[in-house]
Amino acid sequence: MLNMEANIDLAELQPLGEYDFEKNFNHLAARKWMEENWQKSFIISIIYFILIFGIQHIMKERRPFNLRVPLVLWSFSLTLFSITAACRIWKQMAFILLNKGFKQSVCSRSFYIHPVSKLWMYLFALSKLVEMGDTLFIVLRKKKLIFLHWYHHCFTMIISWYGYNITTIGMGWNAALNLSIHSVVYSYYTVTAMGFRVPKSIMMLITTSQIVQMAGFVIINIFGFFWKNDKGCQISWPMLLIPFILYTTLLALFYNFFMKTYLSSTQKSKGN
Repeated sequence: MLNMEANIDLAELQPLGEYDFEKNFNHLAARKWMEENWQKSFIISIIYFILIFGIQHIMKERRPFNLRVPLVLWSFSLTLFSITAACRIWKQMAFILLNKGFKQSVCSRSFYIHPVSKLWMYLFALSKLVEMGDTLFIVLRKKKLIFLHWYHHCFTMIISWYGYNITTIGMGWNAALNLSIHSVVYSYYTVTAMGFRVPKSIMMLITTSQIVQMAGFVIINIFGFFWKNDKGCQISWPMLLIPFILYTTLLALFYNFFMKTYLSSTQKSKGN
């Protein structure tokens, strides 16, 4: 197991007002568990794929389930988690940005061991498994399941688990941005599940933020490529190439979704 502490500036580990339950979290045990189990993310993804399309096939001849209350509770719980985790990880991110600069915020592995963020980085990785539950609500309610949805869920979990296992660089930004966007996305899911209508402009803004997020991930990957040989910023080729391919395809898919969902419909309405 990598001795990260030996490669981290002690200034990055200074107290930032962490809580006892955060400070007492055993990040070494968490990394040991991930080291022994991250490969299972492939099996989970296969089971997920078979399960969602199997249920979708079964539901063809059935009436959709009314899951409003469970969906509200589910979305609201993930909203609270995303907001809390985002705030805690951004606290460490802000400190590094202000004191060490952008490059160190990308290269630093202190997020995995700092008392204020180490618990949330682990839970962020695990949350990619939990978020697969979103798809169950889609297929059980007989809503449209698009390629972007299940593709995103399958591969982000694998990369997040493997990234946490090897304590890859850049995952602090990945977690901070993703949790921030999910705070908004799951708030939107909660509100719509409660039966409220959300203005189209807000929906467009949410999708735009997801596009910006993917663009940000691609840019961080590019920086990682140029800094990969610098001391304290090493990154393996698999963690450069695979996330780059994933985020580039997700960027294209989110952009295509935006164009087809919002701009095409706008042009059609004008044509009529």
